[in-house]
Amino acid sequence: MEPTDLDTLAGLLAARATSDRMICAIAGAPGSGKSTLAEALVARLNAGAPGLAALLPMDGFHYDDLHLVPAGLRPRKGAPETFDVGGLRHLLVRLRSNEEEAIAVPVFDRDIEIARAGARLIPASVRVIVSEGNYLLLRRAPWDSLRPLFDVTVMIEVPEDELRARLRRRWQGYNLTEDEIAWKLDGNDLPNGRVVAQESAPADFVVRP
Repeated sequence: MEPTDLDTLAGLLAARATSDRMICAIAGAPGSGKSTLAEALVARLNAGAPGLAALLPMDGFHYDDLHLVPAGLRPRKGAPETFDVGGLRHLLVRLRSNEEEAIAVPVFDRDIEIARAGARLIPASVRVIVSEGNYLLLRRAPWDSLRPLFDVTVMIEVPEDELRARLRRRWQGYNLTEDEIAWKLDGNDLPNGRVVAQESAPADFVVRP
């Protein structure tokens, strides 16, 4: 679990990419930079070998508000219990088996807080899947059923004060009030980040931006 960087990860995955598909999981707290790292990693891999890698964001498996509101979970959207873990696991199994010409995956649209089904296609020719999300390495059920499906795991570690600053900037960009931002930070995002830090299994590699 030595600290590593983008070039090291890209080199490792490129070297291990064979005829069998592999899946790399990137986990971290909200605001840690998971999406940025995952997108950069896919871009780096594809620059060396076009079509080698594709992205699978965990956020595509958010439960819809049609379920969250009646269940009383809407204020906690983004917490571990607000995701379809079974659906994510099923898709990871399909992607690992790689028996289909192409597989459609959902992508979360943060601007409208909705997951768009079938928003991205991953063809069978892709050798490396980079999946990113807060809870991919959680040791609690049902999240712990995902760990055997990952060939390489990465944890991004960022101090909480830096996470707070990053998340504040994020929510300010959505024109929220100070009260709304305070709830997002201390009522949801930062508690979720502590769950990631305290309950995730050790990763193969650690990134400290």
